[in-house]
Amino acid sequence: MKVLVIGPGGREHALVRSLLNDPNVSEVHAAPGNAGIAAIAPTHQVNAGDPAAVTALAVQLGSDLVVIGPEAPLAAGVADAVREAGIPVFGPSREAAKLEASKAFAKTVMAEAQVPTAMAKVAVNAEEAAAALDDFGAPHVVKDDGLAAGKGVVVTNDRAEALAHAEACFAVGGTVVIEEFLDGPEVSLFVLADGRTVVPLEPAQDFKRIYDGDEGPNTGGMGAYSPLEWVPAGLVQEVIDRVAQPTIDAMAHRGTPFTGVLYCGLALTSRGTRVIEFNARFGDPETQAVLARLETPLGGVLMAAAKGQLADMEPLRWSPETAVAVVLASGNYPDTPRTGDRIRGLKKANALDGVHVLHAGTGTNSDGHTVSAGGRVLAVVGRADGLDAARERAYAGMERISLDGGQYRKDIAAKAARGEITVADAATQA
Repeated sequence: MKVLVIGPGGREHALVRSLLNDPNVSEVHAAPGNAGIAAIAPTHQVNAGDPAAVTALAVQLGSDLVVIGPEAPLAAGVADAVREAGIPVFGPSREAAKLEASKAFAKTVMAEAQVPTAMAKVAVNAEEAAAALDDFGAPHVVKDDGLAAGKGVVVTNDRAEALAHAEACFAVGGTVVIEEFLDGPEVSLFVLADGRTVVPLEPAQDFKRIYDGDEGPNTGGMGAYSPLEWVPAGLVQEVIDRVAQPTIDAMAHRGTPFTGVLYCGLALTSRGTRVIEFNARFGDPETQAVLARLETPLGGVLMAAAKGQLADMEPLRWSPETAVAVVLASGNYPDTPRTGDRIRGLKKANALDGVHVLHAGTGTNSDGHTVSAGGRVLAVVGRADGLDAARERAYAGMERISLDGGQYRKDIAAKAARGEITVADAATQA
């Protein structure tokens, strides 16, 4: 089959790479893609958020399946337009994508489905925000209600900082969701859905803060790893039973069935497993680590979800190896990232055993050299037996790459490797 992948980032590079390894996939195209994707598949300079343009490209290419990577095209209704053209789509409709596009909507659905999550209040002005901050107390959690590319959340003990973030959202016509703080380690679980049936992938953990030790501002994600040896037995089944299936059932009951990936961001708290947030697509950079371990051909899985046939799938097969993804970001990220700087050492990194590089914000300059073109530039993925060896490979690859002003965390998965992550006994019972 011919597959068209929509999006420009590292998640899309990981999807394209996995799809090309599927013997039943004859062609993979990407729009708009990036420099790394362009090296392995044809790319098309189409506006990923334009439903008509994406649909026209899919028809022109004779695509059998369209896979939508980022959240913005989903919120713009790209999946709806492609479906109306009769082409199977992996990705939810505009209405179903509101599970990510509006955190307030997601809280409403969670309440209907009795999904365990943080207590929350929606605020539309500074007075309401201040009252909610005082009700919940510190640490303060303030979330932009709309899409913010993973960077619309502030978690701080500083009430003034929390209120300032809320006021910045109000200043551009937005609203905020203010929540109680959830303690305990965080877990990301992708769940494939076809409107009725759900199939989980394997859990991962990502790292949002820009600096080592989880310091500094939130980013879109600076690294991830999978599997998580420290999670309680039965966690995945618990999330299916108490979170994913009830949510998918609630969306179907609303008349807006959800097809695609339901990203469940979880906190394993002292009071039990709680949902931090839903996303309506594969998370980045967790996808880079998770897909590095998936042995079941990806194209068939995504097509089954698009066609409502997940119930007929054989259980997914996974490599027992560990995968660690470390993100290289450009200078001054996440504020105003530097771009246009040449990236060196990519071939040397890719040549290492058990290492591959996935591009995110990259482009090509007039001399044909690969340059930075965004905040998160690329991810180096190391795969090996055990977490220590996988970390070693990922960082060995990163050391081969140079980018003026580039920055990356040195401690991705370090606490897990040292056995320092603990989960309270109640985490899978409440």
